[in-house]
Amino acid sequence: MVLPIVLCSITCVVMILAILFFPKLRLGKVRLDTYWLITLLGAVIVLACASTKLETVGKALIADTAINPLKILALFLSMTVLSIFLDELGFFRFLASVALKRARTGQTKLFLYLYITVSILTVFTSNDIIILSFTPFICYFAKNAKIDPIPYLAAEFVAANTWSMALIIGNPTNIYLATASGIGFLEYVKYSIFPTLFGGSVALCALLLLFRKKLRMPMDAQPEDVVIEDKLSLWVGIAHLGVCTVLLAIGSYIGLEMWLVSVCAAGSLFIFTGVIAIVRRKKPAALIGCLKRAPYQLVPFVLSMFVMIVVLGDVGVTAKIGEFLGGDLPVLKYGTISFLSANLINNIPMSVLFSSIIEGSGGVAGLPAVFATIIGSNVGAFLTPIGALAGIMWSNIIGKHGLKFGYLDFLKIGVTVAIPTLFAALGGLWLAFAVF
Repeated sequence: MVLPIVLCSITCVVMILAILFFPKLRLGKVRLDTYWLITLLGAVIVLACASTKLETVGKALIADTAINPLKILALFLSMTVLSIFLDELGFFRFLASVALKRARTGQTKLFLYLYITVSILTVFTSNDIIILSFTPFICYFAKNAKIDPIPYLAAEFVAANTWSMALIIGNPTNIYLATASGIGFLEYVKYSIFPTLFGGSVALCALLLLFRKKLRMPMDAQPEDVVIEDKLSLWVGIAHLGVCTVLLAIGSYIGLEMWLVSVCAAGSLFIFTGVIAIVRRKKPAALIGCLKRAPYQLVPFVLSMFVMIVVLGDVGVTAKIGEFLGGDLPVLKYGTISFLSANLINNIPMSVLFSSIIEGSGGVAGLPAVFATIIGSNVGAFLTPIGALAGIMWSNIIGKHGLKFGYLDFLKIGVTVAIPTLFAALGGLWLAFAVF
C-alpha cells in the first residue's frame, strides 16, 4: 500500500512543479504540455510497481457504468467543441463588446456588466472556454481605456469558476463527479442552484470590496466593434448548443445518456458546417480552428489519473480515506478538504480521487459529499494558480500581455474572495438539502 501512495504523491508533486516552472516541452517545432506527460509516465510506473493486474484497469476503463472515463471525456470534449465553435465565430467577443459599450460611463458599471456577462455565458458553456476567450479581450480593452485590468481579469476568472457550478456542463470536474455518481442533469440543477447563487453573490460583493478604490478611477472606454460575418454558422452553432442543453436536461427521462447526446450534437454540427462549406466552396475555418483548439491533452491526463486511482483503490487506500472522513458533516468535511486538496494536486486529479473515495465509502457520505466536492473543485480554482489548469492558462495569457501577477498576488485575491465564496456555497448546499 505504501509504494503506490509514494509514487502517486511524487507524480502529483512533479506535475505541479512542471506546471509552475516548465509547463512546455519543445520537440523540434512541436510544443507539448508537460503536465500530462508526467502523469502518463507516473501512471505507467505506478502500474508497473503495483500488484494491480492490467485486467483490473482494463475492465475499469471499459465498464458500462457512469464512472467510465471514456464516456466522461466524450461528454466533456464534445461540449467543449460546441463552445469553441461559437468562440471561433466571435460570439463571446461580440457579447463582451456589447456589454462594455453599455458601461462606458464608469468602471463600477463596467465591472458589473462584465461579471454578469461572464457568469451567464459560463452557465451554458464552459469556464475554460470563457477564460480563454475573454482574458485577451480584457487585456486589450483595459490598455486602450488606460485602466488597471486586474479587477476585470479577477472578476472574469472568479465568475467563470463560480457560476460554472450551476450546470453539469460548466466544468469537467462537474461532469466527472456527477456522472460518476449517477446524477442526472435536472437532479444536478436541483442541488446546485442555491450554492451557485449564494457563492456567486458573495464572490461579487467580495470583489467589489477588494477593488473599490480602483473602480472609482476615471476611464476613457473605447470598446472595439465586433462584427460576426458568418451569421448562418453562428445560428447553426447556437441552435446545436441550445438543443444539446435541452436534451441533456431531459435525457435521463427518455433514456438518453449525456455523453451520447453531446457527441451526436457535435457530430451534427460538423455535418451541418461541412455542408455549408461545400455549398459556399470555402474552407470551414471555424470548424478547423475548433479542431485545432480542442483540449486533447486532457485525454491522456484524465486516463492517467484514473489509472492511478484504480491502483490506489485496488490496494485499499481510497477506502481508508473514506472511512477517515466518515459520514458526519459531509458538506463541511468534503467541501473544505476538496477545496484545499485541489490546490495541492489540481482540481481534476482531486475530483478523480474524491470520486473514488466517495464510491469506496459505501455511500455513507452520499450526495452531500458529491456536491460539496463539486463546490470545492470549482471554487478551489481561484485560491491559488495551482487549483485548476484554467488558472495556469489565465496566468500565462496575462503574462504574455506584459502584466506581472505572481503567486502571492493570486493568493491575495484567492484568500479574500475564495474562502467566503466557499462557505457561502456550502451554506447554499446545506439549504438545498434541507429544502429538497
